[in-house]
Amino acid sequence: MSSSVLYDVPGPKAVARNRVLGVVTILLVLAVIAWVVWRLADTGQFSAEKWEIFGYSAIWTLIFEGVLATLAAFAAAAVGAIVLGFVLAIGRLSDHAWIRVPVGWITEVLRAIPVLIFMMLLYYGLPVIGIKMPSYWAVVIALISYNGSVLAEVIRAGVESLPRGQSEAGYAIGLRKAGVLRLVLLPQAIRAMMPVIVAQLVVTLKDTALGFIITYHELLYVIKLLGSNAVYHSPLIPTALVGGTIYVAMCLALSYVAYRLEQRTKRRQQRDAAAGPSTHHPVGDTTDTELIGLQHAADGSTGR
Repeated sequence: MSSSVLYDVPGPKAVARNRVLGVVTILLVLAVIAWVVWRLADTGQFSAEKWEIFGYSAIWTLIFEGVLATLAAFAAAAVGAIVLGFVLAIGRLSDHAWIRVPVGWITEVLRAIPVLIFMMLLYYGLPVIGIKMPSYWAVVIALISYNGSVLAEVIRAGVESLPRGQSEAGYAIGLRKAGVLRLVLLPQAIRAMMPVIVAQLVVTLKDTALGFIITYHELLYVIKLLGSNAVYHSPLIPTALVGGTIYVAMCLALSYVAYRLEQRTKRRQQRDAAAGPSTHHPVGDTTDTELIGLQHAADGSTGR
């Protein structure tokens, strides 16, 4: 029997067994889906009165406003998380212990606090000491704090994963620590970790739904409000399906961005590998023009 590197190639009996297991699994999944659809239909979730609410333009206006509120919180949180991530990552990469250690503790504490607890502390806890914070800012600050600390670890790991020769090459052309980090290490680390960064932003988008607990009028809050409306026969399941579809669409759009960035990075790496070592420089995958620019930057930073 021929074998591959990791495992033996399945024989005729194993192939037949795997096919049977595959068919059984598909049938079980279809059976579960059919049962769920039957229960929804049997309880009247597909009846016209349950879906009547979506025939009014005012309802769609409310849903649209909820989507805008979700995107507004996400946009502010995404930008703030990226900025905070860079600040914390640079602090953790510092050679000075009096900077590196406190920043490391701050990062770990922010990562350890659940987002929902952070939101509730900001929205319900601060008024106890005389500080009232709008629900929007409670959501945004909590998301920035948590996701910024996660992105800081992503960026730091990306920088530390680079070969040591990258920083040594930067020092060799006269760059200081800040110049090496800004011109050599961070650009390569960000390019390599971009799919992970975008994936974390998808998590940020989904976590905006936690804002409904502190009465932030985002999409989930609107869906819950409409679903509990007794005037329209409490269409909880229909509104949940519509709201879930919108969330899935937004997350898929961000996931597609991450996929395109990953594919673009792979194609660039393949082109660099195919070009051969003759076009490579000690400083990452910079070109001759970029290396000249780095040299000028080094001259400027050293005052030459």
